[in-house]
Amino acid sequence: MSLAWLAPILVLGLVIFVHELGHFLAAKWTGVYAPRFSIGFGPALWKKRRGETEYVLAAFPLGGYVRMASRDDETMAAIEGGRPESQVQGKGAGRGAGEGEARPADWDEEAMVPFGPKPVPEHRWFESKPLWARLTIMLAGVTMNVLLTLVVSTGVFAYYGRAYVPAVVDSVVADMPAKAAGLQKGDSIAAINGQPVKTWSDLLNTVTRSAGKPITLEVVRAGSPLSLTMTPVAQAGADAATGKKVMVGRVGAYPMDRVERDRLGLLEATAAGGQATWAMGTSVIAVVGGLVQGSISVKNLAGPVGIVRTSVAAARTGLESLWALIAFLSINLAVLNLLPIPILDGGQVLMTIAESIKGSPFSVRTRENVMRIGLAAIVALFAVVMFNDIVALFR
Repeated sequence: MSLAWLAPILVLGLVIFVHELGHFLAAKWTGVYAPRFSIGFGPALWKKRRGETEYVLAAFPLGGYVRMASRDDETMAAIEGGRPESQVQGKGAGRGAGEGEARPADWDEEAMVPFGPKPVPEHRWFESKPLWARLTIMLAGVTMNVLLTLVVSTGVFAYYGRAYVPAVVDSVVADMPAKAAGLQKGDSIAAINGQPVKTWSDLLNTVTRSAGKPITLEVVRAGSPLSLTMTPVAQAGADAATGKKVMVGRVGAYPMDRVERDRLGLLEATAAGGQATWAMGTSVIAVVGGLVQGSISVKNLAGPVGIVRTSVAAARTGLESLWALIAFLSINLAVLNLLPIPILDGGQVLMTIAESIKGSPFSVRTRENVMRIGLAAIVALFAVVMFNDIVALFR
């Protein structure tokens, strides 16, 4: 099987694994009993119990969960996405096997449920931990996804260098300011409005925000410097981060189809990785804000099929593109998990803080109703992105 077809599994698997690993490590660190760590849902393709945890690789790798001991096992199952132990083994998290109940093949008389008869001590329940510990567990998945984005981005910059398109003109458009000012193919742009220029992005950033304002380009042509003045015209464009329609400045010039690279040391690569992580994170936040405000259509959202197609395309382009996609999807997962939707980490954080302010936990009925609302929101979103994926396939 080629890398291109393995790519979706590698991309989704790594991003999900890192997220769930964050929850799992935080649970272990704070002393919460975690009997199951699962990547994927549905029938188990592979499972192995080591110590007090069963590790599972399931058939549908579109998510995962960490099972944690809870005062109310049903609610915790909904939080992490797994079924309660009462449905899996015929008993709750704090009870042993009764008469006539089936025992798992690896039943251990010295183990806690669901692997043995011993009840889970109350001090190892999720709810028994102080507020800071519970918030740490909930936010650990998001934190790990941010760290994955930072590490991958830093690694890409350290190994491949910083890629850029040099500020060299390939073509100019007739009846546009660049042509009228005398800009020609092969011209190397050294400065714009007195500011040095190295990359085409440097040039584009200034031109984009200069609609209707004269700009001066310092150009090197056949080794000789010259100065050209032009006024960008306003045209309809799209914001690079959000896709929102905006008016931008354009002069009608296009760059050479050539990529160059700056080699970076570890410190420079780390700084560049941090900047890339911040830029990706803020762009995702901007998109979410645009969706809420209605300035960005839900038609722009992609689902699992879209991710698979993008992963295959990235893998065919090369490992650099595949790593970049992993970084972008990881920061997407981090930001989206912070949304105040009950079934997501952000919603659980709000519920936990609200309970702390209230001074007592919400009733089981209240938590179940809130979870149903969150699940309905996720199902609705999933339906929208799947519809978009199907439409994109037909296109």
